[in-house]
Amino acid sequence: MSTAANKKLMQDIFAAAANPDPSARDRALFTASLADDARWVVTGQYSWSRTFSGKEAILNDLHGHVRTRLRDRTRTVAHRFIADGDIVVVEAKGDNVTPEGVRYDNDYCLVFRLEGGKIKEIREYCDSILTERALGPFPQTPVRAAS
Repeated sequence: MSTAANKKLMQDIFAAAANPDPSARDRALFTASLADDARWVVTGQYSWSRTFSGKEAILNDLHGHVRTRLRDRTRTVAHRFIADGDIVVVEAKGDNVTPEGVRYDNDYCLVFRLEGGKIKEIREYCDSILTERALGPFPQTPVRAAS
């Protein structure tokens, strides 16, 4: 896919998931665009820092645990997209609350690598201190959200 097509795909994915109405947030395009062998790398030196390998690990282990720590469906609002070939960089800000009422409005820089219209790798850069303060340490054993 072209640089423009890759950027447009990421813009569409973030637009669908950023709806202010939690019941209208749609992750279907993200899920459909995620390659089966995708990798999500949480950078840094904290308990969440690790690589989630494979679509199922990303959706269930990483996103599943995050869903258990938020009151509503995750909302991340993108405000900048920078694309170069198969790489799309997204700057975004979260708009979330934990069940305990703690705001979790992290700032993100997400670097997506696409291949043939599929997301192959995501590198996440964020405020690790905020993540652990609001969501707690990542569990030793994955905690998945109820289906």
